[in-house]
Amino acid sequence: MALGLFRVCLVVVTAIVNHPLLFPRENATVPENDQDIIRKMQAHEEKMQLERLRLEEEEARMAAEKEAPEQVAEEGQQQQETLALNLWTTLCMILFLIIEVWRQDHHDGPLPECPGGDEDELPLLGSAPLRGVTLPSQAMLGHFHEHGIRGTMADAARTREFVEGFVDDLLGALRSLCHRDTDMEVEDFIGVGSMYENWPADRPLLCHLFVPFTPPEPYRFHPELCCSGRSVPLDRQGYGQVKVGRADGDPLGCICGKTKLGEDMLCLLHAQQSGAQPCREMEDLLCAPESPYLDTMRVMKWFHTALTKAWQRIAHKFDFDLAFGQLDTPGSLKIMFRSGKAIPFNLIPVIQSDNSDLHFVSHLPRELSGETPASSTDWLLSFAVYEQHFLRITSKGLPEGACHLSCLQIASFLLSKQSGMEGACGLGASGLSTYHLKTALMHLLLSRKASDWKAAQLHSRLQELLCFLEKSLLEKKLLHFFVGNRKVPEALGLPEAVRRAEPLNLFRPFVLQRGLYRRTVDSFYKMLENAPTLVSEYSLRVPSSQASLSTKAVIL
Repeated sequence: MALGLFRVCLVVVTAIVNHPLLFPRENATVPENDQDIIRKMQAHEEKMQLERLRLEEEEARMAAEKEAPEQVAEEGQQQQETLALNLWTTLCMILFLIIEVWRQDHHDGPLPECPGGDEDELPLLGSAPLRGVTLPSQAMLGHFHEHGIRGTMADAARTREFVEGFVDDLLGALRSLCHRDTDMEVEDFIGVGSMYENWPADRPLLCHLFVPFTPPEPYRFHPELCCSGRSVPLDRQGYGQVKVGRADGDPLGCICGKTKLGEDMLCLLHAQQSGAQPCREMEDLLCAPESPYLDTMRVMKWFHTALTKAWQRIAHKFDFDLAFGQLDTPGSLKIMFRSGKAIPFNLIPVIQSDNSDLHFVSHLPRELSGETPASSTDWLLSFAVYEQHFLRITSKGLPEGACHLSCLQIASFLLSKQSGMEGACGLGASGLSTYHLKTALMHLLLSRKASDWKAAQLHSRLQELLCFLEKSLLEKKLLHFFVGNRKVPEALGLPEAVRRAEPLNLFRPFVLQRGLYRRTVDSFYKMLENAPTLVSEYSLRVPSSQASLSTKAVIL
């Protein structure tokens, strides 16, 4: 204990003795040069700064590692908020579409025979074909066609001959009234449709006659096709426009653009006073206002007026009257005999495309419901002459007495009777027409072997035709037979622009108009249900004026 205390005291005394403040000059060794001390202090300061920077970097790295999970969590939260916003926007859009569809359905109004009125209630493609409806037997169909339809063929020939003779006289009188230098020139008519394809199905027999016309010299028509889907809107596919211009390309026919005039010479034709002349000429040529394109409404009005004047000139030669249709169908005419008998027919003004049998039609008597031209300068494209050529060429390769036209006649007869019954009951018009039936038949003729069209297979081919049409209705897709169809025989001479165009869906209106689609599908299935009754009723050869349909057995 005492020894330890002694050692502590010794250390304290030694420290006091050696303190530099007590003996600064004698016991301390201070560097003689202050510059060494300064350099050492600067070096130490630099080391401290480097160490400080290292510590700051380390601290920043640790802070970043600490903040990374928080940043990831924040980004995830932002993504969730964005996803929720997009989901809410999508739900609002779906709700808006549902309300809009409901509004359209409510505007169309529910059909009496279809209370639900929902497309989901329509039969699916996987269900039984034709809803399980059984068509009449082969023997009954053959008997019906022989006694109920074939009898119209002889009457069709006589009706066709009478109408053609009268139309020759009527167009002759029209030509005599036209001035060669200022009026349109009317050419000979072209017979088209069922009466000229040997499949008239129902009465009254109706002749469709195309009447081509051309402008006065030196003008000419320049048809422009609008069937290519590359740059043409969907609502204009299947239409075309007709541009009016001079054959030499000069709008006024002046030679000043073709010859060199002197500096002191002035063309009086192109003076400012005559600036309104081209517009006036274009109006006289039935063009749309301030447009070089032919106007369908002006053409129909001109045609109606010309036919009226022509009939007034020759009316005294005949012992019957001629009744005219409305302005929207100016060529719808009817010969009225004093006995009360009437013969209807259609004269349709058309423009023939260059070097082809394609025609631009101002109107059609039976156009698909809901399909109207987007503009008065849009002309319907008609392939009626090509259809006639195709059926004639195909018939040559089929067995004798082939049933293809019989199938078309029976289906057209059923459709005509069903449309008549629905019209009599005040129901809405169906969107199905005989043109759709003929289109379906031509597709089958192109895909089936010739041996499949024997007369003994009438029942099978008719059922296949109706099943093809049913499938097309449920899919809302029936492609035009010529537009975009490269399988069409080249022997027809179809324009290459038409063959290479985008396919045209004839059932496109059903996609846009739900009410029309429901009516059409309902009408189609009712036609099938009524088929046995109609075939049975009309199998007896009864004059059309006395034939009456049993309303008890027919479903309306």
